[in-house]
Amino acid sequence: MNFYNMSYIKIKEYADELNIDEYEKLAEQLKDDSRKNVQRLIKRLLNMKYRKDQEIARVKNMYDFDMKFLKYGHLSGVDEVGRGPLAGPIVAAAVILDLNKFNEDMILDINDSKKLSVKKREELSKIIKEKSICFNISLIDNMEIDLKGIGVCNQQVLKSAAEGLKITPDYVISDGYPIKELDIPSSYAVKGDSKSASIACASIIAKVYRDNLMKEYAEKYPEYNFENNVGYGSKVHIEAIKKFGITPIHRKSFLKNII
Repeated sequence: MNFYNMSYIKIKEYADELNIDEYEKLAEQLKDDSRKNVQRLIKRLLNMKYRKDQEIARVKNMYDFDMKFLKYGHLSGVDEVGRGPLAGPIVAAAVILDLNKFNEDMILDINDSKKLSVKKREELSKIIKEKSICFNISLIDNMEIDLKGIGVCNQQVLKSAAEGLKITPDYVISDGYPIKELDIPSSYAVKGDSKSASIACASIIAKVYRDNLMKEYAEKYPEYNFENNVGYGSKVHIEAIKKFGITPIHRKSFLKNII
């Protein structure tokens, strides 16, 4: 294709139709084009390709971390969200990925769910659910948290998430600390949601599930701004508690210094 007789607009339209893996070839074909806008396009395409390669390498390291456990059989990553909020449940998820297919079916952009945008988490949650062998979500409500304490409930929700999988995993890895009294071989990884693909995926679907649940509560209790703070102690949330009192989803044991 003779790009030198093409306008910049036509070249850009052509580039937009390409797969990102074809950008280097196009950049090579355009390298002698002296037009400044074309040279800027080349730079942008190569930067996009570089960022994708870096992302592939980062995520591959996360899958490689999990591959060490593949000798046991099915591996489940487990993580929880909602340990610290003043309202709402604590939620945990367990995920079994098909690690044997990760080279051709790698899920890019997975990470600690807190490092991802709302839009990206929503997108990834759908992909993870579609590509995983199975997943399970477990929750414990605020009343049980008040009754048993958050430490007990944190352990219980992680255990329930792992044990509730349709396929019993042969090994479980959790984020941050071990799961007690789990009758499945297990271990844990500090900052595991940044190291393990399986834990990161569990972190994402747990976060999306809980955030969406809090958005539903926001419609019922609009004064507390749950759609934005998801139950955490933001200024608006605390002011609403002082003005309107507590709701049935508040953790009374977390509010001793507020009310």
